[in-house]
Amino acid sequence: MTFQPRMQNTIEGFSVIGGMNRRNWNGIVADVWDVQCAPYAGGHYVAADPRLFILLDMEGPGESRVKLTPKGSGAVQDRLERPISYVPAGMELWVDLADVRYVRHLDLHFDAEVVARRLMEELDSSRLMDPRLLFADERMLALAKLIAAECLNPEPLHDLYGDGLSLSLIINVMKLARNEPRKRSKLAPWQLRKVTEFIQENCLRNIRLEELATLTSLSQSHFSHAFKASTGIAPHQWQMNARLDKAKQMLIESSQPLMAVAMETGFSDQAHFTRAFRKHVGTTPAMWKKARVT
Repeated sequence: MTFQPRMQNTIEGFSVIGGMNRRNWNGIVADVWDVQCAPYAGGHYVAADPRLFILLDMEGPGESRVKLTPKGSGAVQDRLERPISYVPAGMELWVDLADVRYVRHLDLHFDAEVVARRLMEELDSSRLMDPRLLFADERMLALAKLIAAECLNPEPLHDLYGDGLSLSLIINVMKLARNEPRKRSKLAPWQLRKVTEFIQENCLRNIRLEELATLTSLSQSHFSHAFKASTGIAPHQWQMNARLDKAKQMLIESSQPLMAVAMETGFSDQAHFTRAFRKHVGTTPAMWKKARVT
């Protein structure tokens, strides 16, 4: 389902110019508003999702004040020095504008759960609930201007463009650092021994990943990663090596033709056997045998 911001507001003295300019990406909604203001204009705002408010332009001799209570004095919002605010979900804000003729601003709403899944990282709940009101950040403002331009573009670029800019802005405000790659845990010695012995005994047939995972009491995904962390190769490659070891033994100890060796070691035909042998050993079965029996 497409994310839709859930916001309640009560406003006075604002007239939207040209309608709303909106772009909707995966878990993110960006709106650009051009607003004409009466000599006095104001509003009360509260949203169910976290959002960024960026003041892009303001005309008039007056000022805009952002307040945490309806009767408080608040703080002046300046489009050059204090244009950006991060507003947590559920936080109430009041805004008063006096002698301001025109305002353009960008609102960026986001679904914290969707964004966390996309980033494959749990968003810090303390940061999500910590307001950052009326601050300046050159890099964030540059991103906001690019997002706003894309919202206003009559022929928008690929969705990944605006989506990437918006994610970058959220990463900036949440101060998300690069994650160190997780080291995959290895199989316990008993698990590795049990699996490799099973593969050795059954390598001539098709072994399902599910069988190996069951031996270790792990999920298939966990087992696959742990096996590779332990051995450096995937389970199916280990099985292929076991088959080829048996084939090498037969090539040296018997005079059976290559077709018979291929069939007895689980390959569909001689061509399949030769391709696999060359890929893993670096030469053909015939050349390999010749080098060892002469």
